[in-house]
Order: sequence, then C-alpha cells, then structure tokens
Amino acid sequence: MKVRINSIRSIKPIYKGITPSTSQSIPLSVFDKVTYNTQIAVIYAYCSPTPPNKAIEIGLQRALSEYRELAGRLGENEKGDLHILLNDKGMKFVEATLDSTLDEVMPLEASPALLNFHPSLKDVEEFIQVQLTRFTCGSLAIGFTFHHLVVDGHSISNFLINWGKASRGLNIDPLLIHDRTVFKPRTPPSFDFQHRGVEFKSEIPTKHGIDLIFEDDIIVHKVHFTFEFISKLKARASVSLLENKSYSTFESLVAHLWRTITKARGLCEFEKTHVRISVNGRMRMNPKIPNEYFGNLVLWAFPTAKVKDLVHKPVSYAAKLIHDAIVNVNDSYFKSFIDFATHKENLVPTAEMNKSVLCPNLEVDSWLRFPFYDADFGEGSPVLFMPSYFPTEGMMFLLPSSFRDKSIDVFVPLFRDNLDVFKQIIYSLN
Repeated sequence: MKVRINSIRSIKPIYKGITPSTSQSIPLSVFDKVTYNTQIAVIYAYCSPTPPNKAIEIGLQRALSEYRELAGRLGENEKGDLHILLNDKGMKFVEATLDSTLDEVMPLEASPALLNFHPSLKDVEEFIQVQLTRFTCGSLAIGFTFHHLVVDGHSISNFLINWGKASRGLNIDPLLIHDRTVFKPRTPPSFDFQHRGVEFKSEIPTKHGIDLIFEDDIIVHKVHFTFEFISKLKARASVSLLENKSYSTFESLVAHLWRTITKARGLCEFEKTHVRISVNGRMRMNPKIPNEYFGNLVLWAFPTAKVKDLVHKPVSYAAKLIHDAIVNVNDSYFKSFIDFATHKENLVPTAEMNKSVLCPNLEVDSWLRFPFYDADFGEGSPVLFMPSYFPTEGMMFLLPSSFRDKSIDVFVPLFRDNLDVFKQIIYSLN
C-alpha cells in the first residue's frame, strides 16, 4: 500500500470578530502532568460520497477557534512549570491519495501499514495533526493524532464531534470549560491514600530501547465479541451477585481478557499480575466536573491478583477485583491525589510509553463510551473507527464494533508465540 503525500502545511484558527492575544498561556493541571507524555493516533474511514477537503479544513479552523489549546505549543513559565502557550502556531494538515478503492484495502488490519494514514508520531511539536487520504472511489480516511498531555480521550472525542459540526456549518454547543486551575489542594492537605508507587515513582534512570527488540515478535490481534457472547459472559461473571445486579460489560469483558491473556502467556502461578484501568473523574468528583471540561481528568485503578487465583477461579473472581478497584477511585481518592500531586517532590509519573512489553501486567484503554462514531463531516458517520498500530504487548484497546450491533472489538497485542493459545481459548467461557 503506497500512500502519496500531496501537501503538508500548517493551518491556524479562524476567529469571528476580535482575534485574541497570542501571549496568553494555560498551566497544565496535576492530571495533565501525571498522564502519558506521548502522541496517540486514531483512524476514521468514510465511504463515498464525502465532503471536499476544503470544507473539512475550514471546519477544523473554526473548531480550533474554540479549542485554542490544540493550536498552541508546550512551554514553560519563569518558574519552569509546564504551560500551554496559546500562540496560535497551528497544527499540521496533510493531504494524501491512495491508488486503490476503500473496498480493496478493507478491512484495515492492525499492522504497520496503518502508519501510512496519519502523520508521524515522532518529534512532533504540534498538539494535533490531521491527514486526509483520498481513495480512487471517492472514499476518505482521516488520520488524527493528539498529544495526551493536553487532552484525554473524553475531551478529544468531544472535539472530533464539534469539528464535524463546524464542517457542516453548525455552531459548537455547549461551549467548553477551559479553566485548568480548578483543581485546588485542600488546606491543610490530606494524603488519605497511597500515591507513591501508584501514580508516581522515584526518578530512576532507565535504559531506553532494551525491550524494543521484541517488537517484531508482537502481533496486534483483533478480537470480535458479539452481543450474544457478551451477554453470556456478563451472566457468568455476575453469577454470585443478587438477581437484579450484574457487573458491567466493561468489567466482565476485561475480567475475561485478563484471565485469557494470563493463561496464554503461561506465567508462573505464584507471579502477580495487575491491570491498569483508566477512571474518568468527571462524574466521580463532588461536585461533579462538567463533561465540557477540556483537558485530562483521569486516574487509574489497579486490580491485582496472583496468577494461580486468576486462572483457576471463575471469571466472577476477576470481575469483582476489577469492580472493587474502580469503585475505590472515588471523590476522596481524586482529592487525595490532588493534594499529593501538588506537594510531591522528585517523583515522576508511572504512566509511560517507552515500554514494548507490559507482561505480566496489562493496560486497557476503553473507548466504549466515547461517541467517536458520531463524527460527521457532512455526509454521514464513518464506516470504520480504530486506533493506529500500537505494538505494545499487553496494551489493549476496547471500542464499539463498526457493525453498530452492540458488539465490541478489542485490539490485543501479544507475543507471536502466545497467539495460538489465545485464539484457542478466547471464546471459551470456562
């Protein structure tokens, strides 16, 4: 597959009325500073007919006028604190073509070929990048990258929806909340939970690149779970609960994946394994933070088990561990984190992306509740939405299937040697 790049340029916000000052800045919040310092890429595909590139570009410029952070740059104030510079330097916009139809390349596999559909993630100063790739049939792929320090999945999904609205000539509504200084520590601070070793760790020099030799041995395998299978799995996971209660789809599915991957890995029974699970604080903090808050507002739950317990006990055991760990990341926990993160010294985030292998642990990024499929740029919803190629063993992505039938797709990076066992047992409910 040969994608031909036709143009690369920077585009900037278009403002109605008075153009704002470009000398302002926004400090990163404690939640921004503790998250992943990396670029993330996603890919959309739209069948013909599709709106012209110019309409999508103008819509993007209009959206950037409301999301000024995304047109800025990362900088420091006089104290050395990280800030978002609202300098309107703009974002990278790429136009490309591919000499084939969309049908000829579908389904898009989770392989290095996906990297052709979005700008490079290396050495990027822009906060977002876009690549529009046209097929000979008139279909369109939109590759979008964003910097996680600036925004989380909830906020970026809202941006993509509003970019679509702006491309269709609609107003962006409701307007955003941009104030990242709302997370104030308490006086006096109260460290009610352990955060050292959870969100933060001591800064120990690491040797980068050591585990990169494994990358060729990692396969990103896509698993499709039908609604019928998920219903049976939830019933099995919730068997010990009262009749009118059940574990969520997410809890049940992650429990099943945790057990299955652990079995496929063939780990020592006395080893410990955990799952890193993102928890959105918007609905957990009291008072609640509105959905329109733009930035990062995520902490993590870490359900942990011994391998022998995980693989020999039923899926309900793993589901309960996951449920309880998520419940405990509550308002009290978020406020304790704010206090600790404001006063910490000589610590660095545990969230890092310089590993190719997470074994014996897992990480799950759930996009099940994000309205990514609602991104309409003028001719309807996408036929496909998926993450780009991220060959980090153990880092899973969960997202609604493009069939829109309540089925779910999961992208699971595994060692090649573990893949056959995983395929044999992934649809077993034992």
